[in-house]
Amino acid sequence: DAPHNAELTPLKVDYIRLQPTDQISIVVNSRDPQVASMFNLPYYGKRLAESQSLTGTGGNMSANSQSISGYTVDSHGDIDFPVLGKIHLAGLTREEAENSIETLLIKSRQIKDPVVIVEFMNLGFSVLGEVSRPGRYKIDRDRFTLFDALSLAGDLTINGQREDVALVRHEVEHDVLYRLNLLDIEQIYASPAFYVQQGDVI
Repeated sequence: DAPHNAELTPLKVDYIRLQPTDQISIVVNSRDPQVASMFNLPYYGKRLAESQSLTGTGGNMSANSQSISGYTVDSHGDIDFPVLGKIHLAGLTREEAENSIETLLIKSRQIKDPVVIVEFMNLGFSVLGEVSRPGRYKIDRDRFTLFDALSLAGDLTINGQREDVALVRHEVEHDVLYRLNLLDIEQIYASPAFYVQQGDVI
């Protein structure tokens, strides 16, 4: 009998977690735009053009497509946020970072109803070797699988060794090499490399 779908579900869903050197944009919204503006960095038209060329959106400029200057997570895992000062974000998912900043804003008593939107700016991974489109690709969502990564790169060519795909990941003090067999679905789903992280090289 064919295995049930539940048996092929990865045991742990690994969302992208912020790390030092990651760049993010943070936008604070409120019913009172003047108060919210104290917590927002300025908009840059040049970044808008670059953002559109990267994402392929193009077209007319709109408030939703404008890009603000970003924050870089420092070596201690912090960002320097307007009014609030240092905020520790390393190790948090995008949603956890939004919730953390919202909580700090409410505690500051300077804004009553903040809505915080955090977006990734420079997070990406590289795919090299026997794929149709090798290169560096942008991570644009909270979780990204190995299959998503290979799909963006146009899948392996006829010469690609599906039984021996390597993924190199930079851990805290050293790089870790994962060897993956794309023909062994159970091994793929059980591997820590099933969910791609920023900086991975496949």
